[in-house]
Amino acid sequence: MSADSVAAIDLGSNSFHMIVARVADGYVQMVDRLREMVQLAAGLDGRNRLSEESQLRALDCLARFGQRLRHIPAAQLRIVGTNTLRQARNSADFVARAEAVLGHNIEIVSGHEEARLIYLGVVNSVADVFGRRLVVDIGGGSTELIIGEKFEPLHLTSLKMGCVSLSRQCFDDGRITENRLRQAELVVQLKLEPVSVEFHDLGWQVVTGASGTIKAIQDVVVQEGWSREGITLDALRRLRGALLETGNTAAIAERWQLEPARARVFPGGFVVLHGLCEALEATRMEVSDGALREGVIYDLLGRIRHEDVRDRTISAVSQRFGLDEAQAERVSATALGLLNQVRQSWELANEEDGHLLEWAAHTHEIGLLLTHHHYHRHGAYILENADLPGFSHSDQLLLATLVRRHRRSFPPDGFKHLPRELAAVAQRLCVLLRLAVVLHRGRSRQPLPPLSLSASQQQVILRFPTGWLSGSPLTRADLEAEARYVKKAGFKLEFG
Repeated sequence: MSADSVAAIDLGSNSFHMIVARVADGYVQMVDRLREMVQLAAGLDGRNRLSEESQLRALDCLARFGQRLRHIPAAQLRIVGTNTLRQARNSADFVARAEAVLGHNIEIVSGHEEARLIYLGVVNSVADVFGRRLVVDIGGGSTELIIGEKFEPLHLTSLKMGCVSLSRQCFDDGRITENRLRQAELVVQLKLEPVSVEFHDLGWQVVTGASGTIKAIQDVVVQEGWSREGITLDALRRLRGALLETGNTAAIAERWQLEPARARVFPGGFVVLHGLCEALEATRMEVSDGALREGVIYDLLGRIRHEDVRDRTISAVSQRFGLDEAQAERVSATALGLLNQVRQSWELANEEDGHLLEWAAHTHEIGLLLTHHHYHRHGAYILENADLPGFSHSDQLLLATLVRRHRRSFPPDGFKHLPRELAAVAQRLCVLLRLAVVLHRGRSRQPLPPLSLSASQQQVILRFPTGWLSGSPLTRADLEAEARYVKKAGFKLEFG
């Protein structure tokens, strides 16, 4: 596999997609695509647990995908999970099994992050337009709506309704009747009620649809001659009557040559799209080939080229919460300087380790907006629960954990909620962050003297120039207190 190849896998609620792309002269060329309708959302039971059957179906698919990924480095691949994996109570168990099959990490992204990636995939796949664009993506378990301009999403939301979930709710046995259509339409109207006004007020010039559901609907209306290209509101109204004529999903598959799996979720997907277009008065929609997986590719390329949206997110958060940027930069520079000295001995050579430490340093005081008392706890809550573009759930959990443990108590079980392979890394990064915070507690503009840090397993030795500590009694006292804190987690801090 060429070094300029990148890949993305989208673990959707209805279908799993994989694309492989090649970058040449700044141009991204999609060279391979795989898609399987796994219908993961259909495997959710009444307790929101994925059935063993659905998990095995998904793992079989990923085993096939994995053959195509063997020669792609981890840094050139991203795998993202969406609504069903956000919703499933046993998603962590499935993700562990899936990672073992693929040999790569899987990120479960938030609804807002999914919407941002979809927008990125769409705008890189269609012609540019003047003004704002409304992007609609109907997945198996959620529907994303995004208004943006050029390459920048301005307003986005993720609604918990999709082709699989609505089809299961209202057309589970495959029969289509007027009463069932009306019941499904009411569900969609209720979901849209809280957001339709704000989207109307923002306005747009072009509506673009993405996803397999919308592509399938376009194929049907074009096949019937109700639209020459794209989807119109009039064509959707005619399709509603045609669905009632067919009466069931088996007849849908036969009439329009759809895969049986696609036909089973077609009624729910149609009702979502029809309801959206009626509520938002969208009379015409173009259809994009690009969607979430293409967005993941372009976002991954940005990270590789050091144009990481997560850096912009942290900068925006810093400004929004009025953080002391000078202090944050001091802490960040010292933390990264300490990290560079112990990368090998502490096995922190991954580039993401440095990014994570830097972001934690820049946001460690975010909780001060609320109160100084226990501000580290408030900061952790904000970072874990805020919408942070570019960050996956695991990214945010790691970041929140570093901020939560950057001061005061450092219990041995403070990282047990993290995946085992990340807990040790996070604990060591947190020790470095704590040292940087302690060394800059006085918020002085004067630079620190040259520092020497060595580490082995659970021991840390910090050295200062001769005589410096004797002239800095407060720093010595802070380090003595810090040594007592980290000792509880089994670390031995020596300094002098």
